[in-house]
Parts: sequence; C-alpha cells; structure tokens
Amino acid sequence: MTLPEKYDKMATGIISGLLLPFLTGFVIFYSSSKGASLHTYLSHIVKSDIITHSITLCVFPNVFAFLLFNHFDMLRASRGVLGMTIVWAAVVFGVKFLT
Repeated sequence: MTLPEKYDKMATGIISGLLLPFLTGFVIFYSSSKGASLHTYLSHIVKSDIITHSITLCVFPNVFAFLLFNHFDMLRASRGVLGMTIVWAAVVFGVKFLT
C-alpha cells in the first residue's frame, strides 16, 4: 500500500481541513502580535470588525491542501477538505450576518 493510498480517507481531509486554519491563525498571530497576548490580539480583531476577514485568511490554505490531495489523486481526502471548507464558509456567513 502506497502512502497516498494509506491516507486517502475522508477523515484525513476533515482533520486537515479543520486543523490547517488553526495552525495558520497561530502563525499569523505569532508573526504579527508584537508581544501582545492572544486575548488582546483577538479582542483587537473583534473591535476592528475584521473577524470575518481573519477567518477567511486562515481558511485560505485549505485551497492548497485540496489541490495537493487532488494532485495525488486522493479524492476522498480532498472531499473531506472541501467539506470542511464549506463548513468554515458557513461559519463566516454566520458571523457576518448574525453579529
């Protein structure tokens, strides 16, 4: 069994589609926080009314994960990433229109 066959599972795509935005968010936080705490940084994002922009920026790397899985013909995993990206889009719309 090759490596792509081993990880071509819907769970692989769902987990990567869920964790990749959080990892991206932490990378953005550590590179632009200028020593501020996480609470202060997040409250600044909420006060500046850019929370939907921030979520969208963090979810953008899911496109690359989708294309990578698709390139290696891991269609089940790419389906999981696409599903999680749709869930993240629903979260963005919910935050945008309900707050």
